[in-house]
Amino acid sequence: MAVKIRLTRMGSKGKPFYRIVAADNDFPRDGRFLEILGNYDPKKNPAEIIVKEDRVKDWLSKGAKATLTVANLLKTKGIQAAVK
Repeated sequence: MAVKIRLTRMGSKGKPFYRIVAADNDFPRDGRFLEILGNYDPKKNPAEIIVKEDRVKDWLSKGAKATLTVANLLKTKGIQAAVK
């Protein structure tokens, strides 16, 4: 089972916010996931990023790979992530 740390879109049309989740590669983007790791709201000024750092580091230590966008968000919070 290959795990990715990626974004899941939430919110209504024109008002998106995203959850940062750990999900299997085969799960759909807005479907099933293993764990919620944080939130990202690009509409706020400045953009709001809330992350459970201990859980993200745990998933990364288990071999999970972050998507490019999530890796950039984690970098702003000071967490180095492997990119897939």
